[in-house]
Amino acid sequence: MRMESLRDLYISELRDVLDAERQIVKALPEMIRACSAEECRSAFEEHLEVTREQVKRLEQVFDSLGQKASSRKCAGMRGIIEEGKEILEQDASGPVKDAALIAAAQRVEHYEIAAYGTLCAYAKELDFQDQLELLLETLQEEKDTDEKLTGIAENIVNVEAVRKAG
Repeated sequence: MRMESLRDLYISELRDVLDAERQIVKALPEMIRACSAEECRSAFEEHLEVTREQVKRLEQVFDSLGQKASSRKCAGMRGIIEEGKEILEQDASGPVKDAALIAAAQRVEHYEIAAYGTLCAYAKELDFQDQLELLLETLQEEKDTDEKLTGIAENIVNVEAVRKAG
């Protein structure tokens, strides 16, 4: 796809983030199974459902653009997820593994926050108000997930990881 306008760039970035979200949907079940803390597992399960809804929202954005909801390979998310898979293979257990999984998940969230922030700026500039509302909803969910994971890490998982080492 040749990019000659902000609209073209916007569509390209939408395709990228659609692939990113689909990769996340595939990766989360393995992370869920690896969690030992119920709070961690529950947060990932909730985020899996939210991510599925985010994919549907992106499909709505494509529909409103009169575009097929096709994706392009998101190498950035692929790398972040590969790093997360390395955590699953490490010889760690319990709260230490949970802390590492949360760190990996927060890398994902930060990537998504950057992507959706950019998409919101483009949608606003292009005066795509309906799409902007959908993208802002997703951006807020990503921020909320990041905040929730921080709380679980700081108040539960990291504390337990320190206790286990002590």
